[in-house]
Amino acid sequence: MSLADRACVPCRGGTPVLSPAEIEPLLAELSGWTVENDRKLVKSYQFKNFKEPMDLAVRIGELAEEQGHHPDLTIAWGKLQVELWTHKIGGLSESDFVLAAKIDRIST
Repeated sequence: MSLADRACVPCRGGTPVLSPAEIEPLLAELSGWTVENDRKLVKSYQFKNFKEPMDLAVRIGELAEEQGHHPDLTIAWGKLQVELWTHKIGGLSESDFVLAAKIDRIST
């Protein structure tokens, strides 16, 4: 099953963060995402106006509410930056990669 077809699983405190060895195969399933300090997933989407990043941010917000997992979004003219990490554990969990794949699916 692809990452985009999975569901985000609510995280409870005490869940271990993913190790670099666990991150590598999950990251390989994504396109254009980078891992920052083994702690967060980051991707920037480029646009030719201000409206399109706003529209994508709204769709991501709806998806995040459905999944119960919420990214940080930064909107600027022609750009939307998405940052994902599991706040309760201060690092990456599988749900971050699942949501990243779902975001990519709705961004096309």
